[in-house]
Amino acid sequence: MKLVAIAGSIGEQSYNRMLVEYLRRHFQKIVTIEVLDLREVPVFNEDQDLSASPVLQELNQKIKAADGVILATPEHNHTIPAAMKNLIEWFSFKLHPFDGKPIWVIGASYYNQGTSRAQLHLKQILEAPHVNGIVMPGNEFLLSNAKTAFNEAGDLRDAKTVAFLEQILQKFLKFVRVIEQLE
Repeated sequence: MKLVAIAGSIGEQSYNRMLVEYLRRHFQKIVTIEVLDLREVPVFNEDQDLSASPVLQELNQKIKAADGVILATPEHNHTIPAAMKNLIEWFSFKLHPFDGKPIWVIGASYYNQGTSRAQLHLKQILEAPHVNGIVMPGNEFLLSNAKTAFNEAGDLRDAKTVAFLEQILQKFLKFVRVIEQLE
């Protein structure tokens, strides 16, 4: 099974990028995960259709070819960051790679509540017309205190957190297989 993962932050020190990179490395015997980068995605503007740009075309094709998608969102002002929203705007305009695609929403944050509000908001957006993602219900992974959750090598420090992450990943893989059977 092949998944793609996207961190919704464009910051160099993105804990959400660290989280998806950790998933890719740590669980490579279970699943293949390709981490996609949205830092070069142009700002959405209906009047300037850039749907054919190489960046958007490449992301579109990789998402469409994947069995499922992992979206890792930080929380900025109780919602998703502009970069994540920008990507979804493009992929609900003329390109629709999330349509019918199983999606797992996760997130890492500096604070105790993790990314609970941003994840809820992102799930609502992903279910909107022209996006039509199939978001795995429940099974949230809310990594709080991300500044101390990773060691210098980018690995999660807490064994219980790793075990919980693997448990939810396994549920997502089952979810992907169920969605495939519905098609």
